[in-house]
Amino acid sequence: MVELAHLTGDRQNDLKDEKRRAQMGVARSVLEKGTMMLLTSCKTCLRHPECASARRNKDGVFRQLRQAMELVRFVVRDSPRANGGDADTMPSFLEGNPACLHAALRHFEDLIEITQMAGVSGKTQEQLTSGLEASLESTQDFTDSAYTSHERRERILLLSETLRSQLAAMLQTGLARENEMPGAEFAAMALRLQQTSQEFRKELQDTALEQANDIFSSSSDVEMVARMKSAGLAGDLDKIDELTVQICEHSEQLQEACKLLRHIAAAEPLVVAAEHAENNLQTLGPQVISAAQTLCTHPSSKIAKENLDIFCDSWEMQVNDLSMLVKETTDICRGRTMAEKQTYMSLPRPGKHGTTAKWLRPTRLNAEEQAKIVKLGLEMKLITSEMDAETEKWEEAENDVVKRAKNMSSMAFSMYLFTRGEGPLKTTQDLFTQAAYFAEEANKLHKSVREFLYQVPSGGHKNELQSYLDTVPPLIQQLLFTIKSPTIGKAATFNKVDSVIQETKNLMNAIAKLVTTCLICATKYSIDYRSSPHMAHRWRHQSPMASNGDDASTSSEASGVVRSASAQKALHSLSGYSDVLQ
Repeated sequence: MVELAHLTGDRQNDLKDEKRRAQMGVARSVLEKGTMMLLTSCKTCLRHPECASARRNKDGVFRQLRQAMELVRFVVRDSPRANGGDADTMPSFLEGNPACLHAALRHFEDLIEITQMAGVSGKTQEQLTSGLEASLESTQDFTDSAYTSHERRERILLLSETLRSQLAAMLQTGLARENEMPGAEFAAMALRLQQTSQEFRKELQDTALEQANDIFSSSSDVEMVARMKSAGLAGDLDKIDELTVQICEHSEQLQEACKLLRHIAAAEPLVVAAEHAENNLQTLGPQVISAAQTLCTHPSSKIAKENLDIFCDSWEMQVNDLSMLVKETTDICRGRTMAEKQTYMSLPRPGKHGTTAKWLRPTRLNAEEQAKIVKLGLEMKLITSEMDAETEKWEEAENDVVKRAKNMSSMAFSMYLFTRGEGPLKTTQDLFTQAAYFAEEANKLHKSVREFLYQVPSGGHKNELQSYLDTVPPLIQQLLFTIKSPTIGKAATFNKVDSVIQETKNLMNAIAKLVTTCLICATKYSIDYRSSPHMAHRWRHQSPMASNGDDASTSSEASGVVRSASAQKALHSLSGYSDVLQ
């Protein structure tokens, strides 16, 4: 499975079509995440062969992996039924879902522009009418959703009727002058119809994003799966049944959000990602429940506990991925493209100014090594997500602690991508260099928090902040020591990679606790924090009403970029960092 994931990664880079590349990425993601689930579910089934829930678990994972392999075949051969593909193994989002609403509306608006210049004929009348009806047919997913507010539903229906009446009036005026050039009256009607269509699309975007933001502002996935784990360990079947209802309801709400996001997505990769997220949530929910039922039946089984942990981690990762999809969709809907964002350049470009003159060939890992690295990566990503969730509550883009915490989160995320064979880190040397920059940023954050500590009044919070602060320097020193240790051979290189990721994860965990406590102190005591001698900032908590998509720009502006001098440092120049920590 690991080798297949590597091959799909190579093939993904060769594909030119954006949609096919996204589909291959989806298949690869399922194969990688499914490897760990396959391992633990098979072990559990072998250890408890009489357990029906364990068998359901294993069968569900096999079904997922078969769908992923069928998707790979579909992309490579560009045919879903090539070589005898079975309908039962086809991913549901390749079975002919209707076109997304955004594309249908865009096509309708293009037809209006053509008609505005060329006038109305029998053919254009039919195209415009069918184009509008195709668009309005997809709005049923919005109006029929139980999570769409009454006001939004009424507004969508009103705009739908307005579009129909305006189109009918424009066609009537155009047909009356079929053999004449379009006049000013016809042009004005076409312009009003375009404006109404754009207003309609904006209303649908707001509806979808409102639903998604409501989920992530009120849901508690981490608490839900934690309660599921506790109930499984306690053997409390009644509690498992109660939590099963909650997870099913929450999964249904998440799937509804994915369906609406697919309709408003303006880019093919986002459409594919939304379809995959909906399909994956539909599959993962019952699998988490089955894993919990297995542990509940065998509460002393270590492999059943590990199996539930893996499925719960996969659920949390999928919800995390969905939250990132919501942000990306929000950025595009608000008119912000990825090129406009200020991104964190975690590594210098290869070349004479970088740390390496050319990319080195990555070391291939066996299945056991890959599984270990992937698990460490997943744990680090969870900590990164917690850090992001905490720092996004604060609106101070220039706050030094928040800014550096976001920088570190960005770097840790690139290291997580390395464990999946993705992202900007291509070789183990890149990973070690990234870890060195991570340690440097942690050192700077440590200094900023140490200055802030002097402003916190004496008491329990100050003592807690001091204790967390004291744990950071030893972890930085340990990480730098691991980075600088020499290695020869594949086994030693793997051990070093494993140690660097483990030490980075430990440091990230300590930083997350430090930042959380720091922000609590700033709020409790209303401390004015000075990030520089010339600028004073008050730590302000962001209003919940500001979470409708505007936070994405704040987060991106706060992420910063690596200093040019830092980007040109060689790894051996980091030997002086341990002295700075004294």
